[in-house]
Amino acid sequence: MGNSTAVDEKTGRKFLLDEPDDASTTANQAAPLVFLLNLHGGGSVGAWQRLYFPACDYSNKYRLVIATPSAATKKPFRHWAGDADDEHLHNIVSHVFERYGAQAIRAFWLVGHSQGGMTSSRLLARDDFFKQRVDGWLSLSGGRIGPVEVPTVFFPGAPPALPEAVAARRSRSTMLDCDLSFIFATGQHEVVSLPDTSPWAEKYGASPRVRMPDVIDEQPGQIHDTLREGKSTIAWGNLPRPGTAEVYVYPNARDGRVIADIVRLDKGHTEGLEPKITEALIQLIVSAPGGKAQQR
Repeated sequence: MGNSTAVDEKTGRKFLLDEPDDASTTANQAAPLVFLLNLHGGGSVGAWQRLYFPACDYSNKYRLVIATPSAATKKPFRHWAGDADDEHLHNIVSHVFERYGAQAIRAFWLVGHSQGGMTSSRLLARDDFFKQRVDGWLSLSGGRIGPVEVPTVFFPGAPPALPEAVAARRSRSTMLDCDLSFIFATGQHEVVSLPDTSPWAEKYGASPRVRMPDVIDEQPGQIHDTLREGKSTIAWGNLPRPGTAEVYVYPNARDGRVIADIVRLDKGHTEGLEPKITEALIQLIVSAPGGKAQQR
């Protein structure tokens, strides 16, 4: 795979860019690309997010282009906020579409962990630039469209739970006014319970959810919250380790939309995703319809 540090020429800000090895020679030919904008959570940076959700390890196999930036706002901690970050994200998307050509990008997905997922939701709700371009949203513990109950104590040393962490897992009070596929992935210890229904699935007339075969990983993820190692909660997360993930899909959604819930058993908020569940999520993404880029 090709990995580089790209530059947003309008702001001078850098971001990580992964692409298939042959992207420059086939971008305008018959092999389409899937573009992921991979957003870190509050207090994190792009380099951490790239290891938390290591889609880059599969960029050649699934022809993925992955842009992984860092937020500029640093107080009280680094997080996505304000017009400057939104402009940077706009510029990254424009850079990718110009670099490879809109016709070469089969689908565009937002991927966000925690506050990065909340930011994805905000952009999809309020920003026509993204509403008109995004084909899907993968929320990595970054909010679910529909109800989900969260534990009372979440963040280490913060009774009760840190408001942002709780907000990242609350239901959206309103539905998004756009068309897209939606995948929600969470650690088992981040939620009290996960409903067996989805208003997003109902929107597309999907059938009742179906449990797919579990994904069993014998290898751990690549990253965790080292700052709180030894003093974390199970909800926040501990050391990365092998694990099992339950996969639920809502089949037969209108227009072929992919709608799914994934629960990583015995995991919390910050253990990096294991290789097989990472690949399973990517397989769901690439199986979903795209086409918004070509329609513009």
